Amino acid sequence: MSGKKRTLSEEEIDELVTAQADDDSAWEKPIKVRRSRTAVLIFDEEQIARLPITVDPEILSGAPVFRGTRVPVTALLDNLAASLTLDEFLNNFPTVTREQAIRVLDFYKETLARLGRAA
Repeated sequence: MSGKKRTLSEEEIDELVTAQADDDSAWEKPIKVRRSRTAVLIFDEEQIARLPITVDPEILSGAPVFRGTRVPVTALLDNLAASLTLDEFLNNFPTVTREQAIRVLDFYKETLARLGRAA
């Protein structure tokens, strides 16, 4: 086997389990079957347009940035993950407004809530 992992269809899993069950030696080493869960979220274009972010290939290679700045949105998340407060982030990146940061955080919070409902 090449070492590459791939996702099996339900039909392939059923065939594999059935083939293994028909083989007396199959029970010596159990097979592991994991099903992945996928959630699809659809965002309204207006909802995305209202976010205080810009995605432009000419700015930071197209990374989402706070509108009117060159500050990547990930900088906010990285700073919070590093235990900095919102005020510390805003002091470090004075071109980002509190309103922009809060709107982005609210968007992430709403998205996570939708993911929880989709699961």
